[in-house]
Amino acid sequence: MRYSRFLIQTLREDPAEAEVVSHRLMLRAGMIRKLAAGIYSTLPLGQRVMQKTAQIVREEMDRAGALELTLPFVQPAEIWKESGRWNVYGKELLRFKDRTDRDFCLGPTHEEVITDLVKGLVSSYRQLPVTLYQIHIKFRDEIRPRYGVMRAREFIMKDAYSFDMDEKGAEDSYMKMYDAYSRIFSRLGLKFRTVEADTGPIGGSFSHEFMVLAETGEDVIVACSSCDYAANMEKAEIGRTESAKKNREELRELKRVDTPGMKTVEEVTGFLNVSPAGLIKTIIFSCPDGPVAALVRGDHEINEIKLRNTLGCEKIEMADEELIETLTHAPRGFAGPVGLKNVKVIADFGLNGGTNFVTGGNEKDVHLMNVNLDRDFSVGQFADIRSASGGDPCPRCGQRLITTRGIEVGHIFKLGNKYSESMNATYLDSSGISKHMVMGCYGIGVGRTVAAAIEQAHDENGIIFPDLIAPFSVLVLPVNTNDKEQMGIAEEIYDILLNKGIEVLIDDRDERPGIKFKDADLIGIPLRVTVGTRAVKEDKVDLKWRRTGQVQQVPVDSAVAAVEEALRSSRE
Repeated sequence: MRYSRFLIQTLREDPAEAEVVSHRLMLRAGMIRKLAAGIYSTLPLGQRVMQKTAQIVREEMDRAGALELTLPFVQPAEIWKESGRWNVYGKELLRFKDRTDRDFCLGPTHEEVITDLVKGLVSSYRQLPVTLYQIHIKFRDEIRPRYGVMRAREFIMKDAYSFDMDEKGAEDSYMKMYDAYSRIFSRLGLKFRTVEADTGPIGGSFSHEFMVLAETGEDVIVACSSCDYAANMEKAEIGRTESAKKNREELRELKRVDTPGMKTVEEVTGFLNVSPAGLIKTIIFSCPDGPVAALVRGDHEINEIKLRNTLGCEKIEMADEELIETLTHAPRGFAGPVGLKNVKVIADFGLNGGTNFVTGGNEKDVHLMNVNLDRDFSVGQFADIRSASGGDPCPRCGQRLITTRGIEVGHIFKLGNKYSESMNATYLDSSGISKHMVMGCYGIGVGRTVAAAIEQAHDENGIIFPDLIAPFSVLVLPVNTNDKEQMGIAEEIYDILLNKGIEVLIDDRDERPGIKFKDADLIGIPLRVTVGTRAVKEDKVDLKWRRTGQVQQVPVDSAVAAVEEALRSSRE
């Protein structure tokens, strides 16, 4: 491919809208252009990278026995109502009406569509197991799209769905996908970690996320420093420590204190000269079964996902000012458990065994000191409802947890009967008995994977693409296109590489050498062959590896063989 005929429009300056490295470099390298918030056109250079990434995904899906199909992007409301998710999925589901006033949505995921399809195709145990997948557009109306294709509203996703006769078969299908994902991200040359994750609005009994490790990642990974336990922040459990009751302080007398205008942990603890660990935060939530007061230490943070799972609710949200004042008789910031009525109280395990806490006084500008469990208030349930942090005990072995950052690129779920029961997807077993299929679903964000690869491998000059997904394998760069001898040598090397089936780009632009070298580094092609005055005078060209910066001088007539050997070595 000739640079002059390939639509690559690079940018010299960082775009103001770009917040993270991958967004900045994908815009500057001419891979994507923004159409609207969270909606991007993929340009020819970016398309090559996306297609190569998708092909690796496709090869491993096929290897695992999955069958490719294409499902409709526009989905009728009826199947979402049948599954029970039409009013649950939230505002990310972009709903609209057609000309006959029927409700539809743009597919953010395809559990309903695939279940509706399979229940009409599969009737016997002889047709199971089956795993189907597609690589297709999704749309999720993100409240705050950001980071380019990392958190876009419209994106390309590989989604697969398995159907089995029983739990054992479903677990086998799950592990096949687990192994396939591990192969995909290994082939892409990514450093990644698999972590336990919450199932979220997709549902199911358990799930794992595949996280590309990157300091710029928006997700926090919590992992044990000793064993192999790892989870994302939403899911990460915290090991129980022995109760400190037998060593706790003597209970002091309950005391009411004025704290005018002081609502935050920092304000209250500073004013009263106590540690944040000595304060109880009381946060009121609204859920379908009634209001809930969640209690955590002042130095801890409520984990709403854990709280929701503890309560068994599809949805919870922080109470509004009106509900808070109705329940506590005080504005937000002054709620406390003492005297709280008609509210379910759930406390984090971290409060068990503590003494003489500070809490809100359920009265404006008032807090209570020396508040003690059992004597002054009761807890309906203790549970792990806070976010883990570095130094917490591991839930498996008790050793110290550590935190790192990562980017979610894949997520697999064991769905069980969630959709097959609600949508009546059944099969007849060998005895002629009707049973519900057991499902799993498995997603990979193709664009997110490309962005994660860039976040993990770049430098101050631009992208350093993994070899298998680089837009081209080799860049032939004649320094001076007006020099006929240089161009002749460059064209000859280019033609031979092209005829050998090597993906090669020749920079035949009439541009200054500095611009061509900068663009070469920016777009991240793994190997560059520079043809300059040395090629004419000394019969030598320079081979430069983008990843290491290493430069090798080789004779012109050995250049093609050197390129072939370099590419072969890099892929072994």
